[in-house]
Amino acid sequence: MKQFIFFSDDSWAALILRLTLGIIMLPHGARKMFGLYGGYGFRLTMDYFTRQMNLPAVLAGLIILTELMGSICLIIGFASRLFAFLFLAIMAGAILTTNYKNGLFMNWSGNQKGEGFEYHLLVIGICICLLFTGSGKYSTDGLIIR
Repeated sequence: MKQFIFFSDDSWAALILRLTLGIIMLPHGARKMFGLYGGYGFRLTMDYFTRQMNLPAVLAGLIILTELMGSICLIIGFASRLFAFLFLAIMAGAILTTNYKNGLFMNWSGNQKGEGFEYHLLVIGICICLLFTGSGKYSTDGLIIR
C-alpha cells in the first residue's frame, strides 16, 4: 500500500498537475472551512451539506477537510494518489448530486439555475492522471519512497 500511495514517476507533468489541482482546490477548501473568498465557513457549509443536500455529517465534514488539507498535501506532494482519488470522488459526487441537471457548461451568462459540470470533469481528468503518475518532481512522496 505504501508503494502505491507514495510512489511517483518524478515527472514535470505530475508536478504541474498536482500543483494546478492543489492551488485550484485550496480556495474552495478555505471557503468552506474558514469563510474566505466569499464562502460561508464551516458551520454554515456543514448546515447546507447536511440539511439541504441531506449528506451525512461525517461525509460533509470529510469533504470540507479533504478540500482544505488535501489541497495542501497536493501542493507539497504528499500522498497525491490518495488525495487525487478523494477529489475524484468529491467531483463525481458533485456532478451526480447537483450539477448534472444544469448541463455541461458553467453558468457564464447567468441564465441557468446553477453551474454545469465542465469544471468537475477537468478536475476528474487531472485526478485520473495523478492516479497514474503520483506526485512528480519535488514531492514529499519522493523523499518518503527513497
